[in-house]
Amino acid sequence: MAGVVGSSEELAGGRCEAAGMQTHLRGGRVIDPATGLDVVADVLVRDKVVAAIGPDLVAPTGTTVIDVTGLIVGPGFVDLHSHVHSIAGQRLQAMDGVTTALDLEAGLMPITRAYAEAAREGRPLNYGFSASWGAARAQAHIGIEPDARLESGFALLGDPRWQRSSSPAELTHWLSLLERELADGALGIGVLMGYAPRTDPGEFLAVARLAAAAGAPTYTHVRELVEADPSTPIDGSEELVIASAETGAAMHHCHVNSTSRRHVDRVLGLLKRAQAEGSRVTVEAYPYGAGSTGIGAFFLAPERLRAWGIRASSIVLVETGERIADDARLREVRATDPGAECIVEFLDEGDPADLDLIRQTLAYPDSIVASDAMPTLWPGGVTDTREWPLPPGGRTHPRTAGTFAKSLRLMVRESAVWSWVEAFRRCSYLPARVLDDIAPGARAKGHLGVGADADLVVLDPERITDAATYLESIRPSIGVRHLFVGGTAVVRDGELQTDAYPGRPLRGEPS
Repeated sequence: MAGVVGSSEELAGGRCEAAGMQTHLRGGRVIDPATGLDVVADVLVRDKVVAAIGPDLVAPTGTTVIDVTGLIVGPGFVDLHSHVHSIAGQRLQAMDGVTTALDLEAGLMPITRAYAEAAREGRPLNYGFSASWGAARAQAHIGIEPDARLESGFALLGDPRWQRSSSPAELTHWLSLLERELADGALGIGVLMGYAPRTDPGEFLAVARLAAAAGAPTYTHVRELVEADPSTPIDGSEELVIASAETGAAMHHCHVNSTSRRHVDRVLGLLKRAQAEGSRVTVEAYPYGAGSTGIGAFFLAPERLRAWGIRASSIVLVETGERIADDARLREVRATDPGAECIVEFLDEGDPADLDLIRQTLAYPDSIVASDAMPTLWPGGVTDTREWPLPPGGRTHPRTAGTFAKSLRLMVRESAVWSWVEAFRRCSYLPARVLDDIAPGARAKGHLGVGADADLVVLDPERITDAATYLESIRPSIGVRHLFVGGTAVVRDGELQTDAYPGRPLRGEPS
């Protein structure tokens, strides 16, 4: 990747194997969201899996014993929505309790290259990707060969040529590309419908039919709601519900908080009815009042901002910290650098009513926590580094570093809306279950039982909190004491292990 500090050989050269290793976590509060288990017990890890759970286990000779008295031991968090493809970004997520970070909303293409490059560079966390609807359309519509880089996808956001409805030949072409990507191991289909919101709704149904036939989920950034754009071809959330009902596809509604904004009551009511009627619809949210994307996105055109209830000055460029002054400056940046990462303020977290909307999306039954983590950026185009602590001057959205710890702070520590069992259900168990049908490897993740993958987080229930802010966005969360990926310690005694690269791919196996 351009702008990376350190060669791929150096990045991948650290510890990565746990075969033969044994770790005994002694005296912690063990939580398994699959069974509701919440007891003080020991956990024995052997050969990358959980080997035993129980009181006063006897540690075999040669076992590393760690006293975790007073701490919570649970399955590591599974992030379905992370655009982090870097060592630096994954390390921030590790300090936030994440053990598996997947890019499913946007995806990457070609999938074989995405997996190969991640393996070559090395990853602290498990990783995986969906098939990219946007990249497939760009290839079919305008002949752009995808290069498996998120930055290339961002650069396309302002190009209207891929955003129009497809001809029959184009539709056939990009559907065949998605089908190939599923065969090559994609974890479903990522659909950035919100970035091409004028397309024929029939095309979305075609994607849903393809996904249903392959036994693959879709992960959709829905198009505009009717409240924001009365001229939309179809309400974005309603479109997803209809497609799931008509095709039987498993359809995941990405970041319902940012696409619904102040209309979240109506959208959550719609999803609740669809789920009650048997549709395979799941939903995610993150605990922030600002989103992040490329500034060339359709919905950030100056003439569209009023529908969001925002203005140009609600947009801040991530790399430079510039707050967009007015519509003229917004048009200029969109024209010259449409892929520039920006932060978009759509709710005021200091307003109790707006904060309640954020909590409401997290409290919705079975709502999954997902970060929408964004790339880390340093001056001069640097996007990655092996340095730890991270060097000064880096920027990103604070959700990259703090989504899960902030969710625990808001929903467990401050409001007690979630129990600790429920917190792990939202952060670990439910996201892994979204993947069960497409990725058999996911079935050993998200729970803590004998035979489960040794992807574990050990956290301090009294101290867990986010530290990243919009001004200091690369500050790691506080309170993750230990984190194991496949039995290898990535965080030990609250310190990141800079030689640990145990992340392994999670791949799809379509039916």
